[in-house]
Amino acid sequence: MALGADALDRKAVRLAIRLLASFALLPAGTALLAADEFRTAAISAVHVEWRAALDQLRSETSTEPAVASSFAFSARQRVAGFDPGRTPALLQLNAVTSPIFAGIESSPVPVLLPFDTAAFLEARQSGAPDSLLLSRYQADFGPADLFDAGPAGYDAVFSLEPGAGDGLPQRTFARPVEVQITGSILIYDLSDPLGGKGEPVKALSDQFPDLRRFIREGYVRYAFTRFGVPYVVSIQCLDSAPRARRLACREAYPVAERFLKALRIAGGLPSRPRTDVAPVIAERPPEPSADFTYWPSGDILSARGSRKQGHADFTVYSQIRFPLEKAPAFAHSQSRGRHRSSDRSLTPGEASGGPTEYPWQDNFCEPRSFNVGQCTSGFGHQGQDIRPGACPSSDEGADRCDPKQQAVVAVREGVVIRSPKQQAATLQINTRNEHIRFRYMHMNPKNMDADGILNGRHVEEGEKLGVVSNYLDHPNGTTRHLHFDVQVFTRDGWIWVNPYVTLISAYERLIHGRGREIGPESPVVSSVLAHALVSPAAAHVLPPSVSDPDVQEGDDD
Repeated sequence: MALGADALDRKAVRLAIRLLASFALLPAGTALLAADEFRTAAISAVHVEWRAALDQLRSETSTEPAVASSFAFSARQRVAGFDPGRTPALLQLNAVTSPIFAGIESSPVPVLLPFDTAAFLEARQSGAPDSLLLSRYQADFGPADLFDAGPAGYDAVFSLEPGAGDGLPQRTFARPVEVQITGSILIYDLSDPLGGKGEPVKALSDQFPDLRRFIREGYVRYAFTRFGVPYVVSIQCLDSAPRARRLACREAYPVAERFLKALRIAGGLPSRPRTDVAPVIAERPPEPSADFTYWPSGDILSARGSRKQGHADFTVYSQIRFPLEKAPAFAHSQSRGRHRSSDRSLTPGEASGGPTEYPWQDNFCEPRSFNVGQCTSGFGHQGQDIRPGACPSSDEGADRCDPKQQAVVAVREGVVIRSPKQQAATLQINTRNEHIRFRYMHMNPKNMDADGILNGRHVEEGEKLGVVSNYLDHPNGTTRHLHFDVQVFTRDGWIWVNPYVTLISAYERLIHGRGREIGPESPVVSSVLAHALVSPAAAHVLPPSVSDPDVQEGDDD
């Protein structure tokens, strides 16, 4: 029976109320009619106070008169511009340290390292052999495991072996402690409710007046500002009791503070002044894909089909190549996987290890035990699980396939951060407008070791890093998938951000087609809502999950 105008109006109002209730889960400021628009990251550039850096360099070298005179300091040096010819002291310093820290002159910020340049150079001038023991000049830290400098700043990793370090308390942890330091001219602007917190370290307050110590996302971190530049020293640790195989944060404190006390200026050179990088609408293929669909960012689906609100983030943090070599690929939660599979010949279903269909699903804030500051609960997954399509058969028509052919590739040209035996490989990008990291997990560490996927390895975009596997502390420890995540540099150090939209954008370029967002928060439904408020007849085009009042959302458990 046909409905009258009043009935249609009432139906439209009920429909609008239901739709508005579903939109209430969206973060404040999200535009209803622009839900599928992705934006690039907002990045601030700092001003480097190079004159203050030269003053400190002068004070650090004054204890060795012969060294100080060799740097030829001049009160008229110009360091604020971009003329390296006016910075002889820095050029001399870089010449001394670049054989040890390759490319140090590329850093646009003063490079602080636990390296006593003056004592090292004095020993060389006194006739010491070239085979100087570096740990003697690095507060007992060994040669740098990683040093990478570029237009955004620098990153370095040093290790302290068990038993090394005079005066340090004995620790339970039986492995070398890795200490990371980053200094960056670029800071990613995040909405970060946990940012800027921490406690002062009284023992270091004279050397670092604004030093903050805090535990965040699995690391104890020491953040400070020097010469206008943010620096962060960090050690991965557990905020728990000491164990032989797990470093407790309380054991990490004295190691990190020894590292901080030893920091000296080791190099760097002024560059042209930087400007902030404003966000813009990210480029995406104009032509729609025939089949690629995805749930909205922040829409977390549990194994039982219920939905939770995660961290909706529509930022494309970098224009990357997709991390799997070939399409199709499917973003689903590992926790919903069906099979754990070995490296033997497998059926396509076994090889997938879980769901291999569209739509994609965000699992950045899926309930896990990992610290994730961007998630409301403070815990989450840290990244995104990705599964490849069916693996290729060894022989045409065979019912078995070879999963070792499902290649994982570098998403950008960059430098690898990875020590031997580690299951995680991180790719760092350091350019004039980006300072960002991408982490790959679950590839076999023995294979990565054999292939040289180790600290300092330079790789090209698209270069093979390994194959999709199932390693988690041991082979066959998880389902076959790639865990992929993104970290950006902030004043609190490297922070995990939601990679979901970045991966959607990369996948669209791989398949040369624009995906379609589905679900109540999709642009299609938003447009219908806007139309229904003035045209009740539009209600009939809504999908059943929205227009049918008998269809209920899953439990919020």
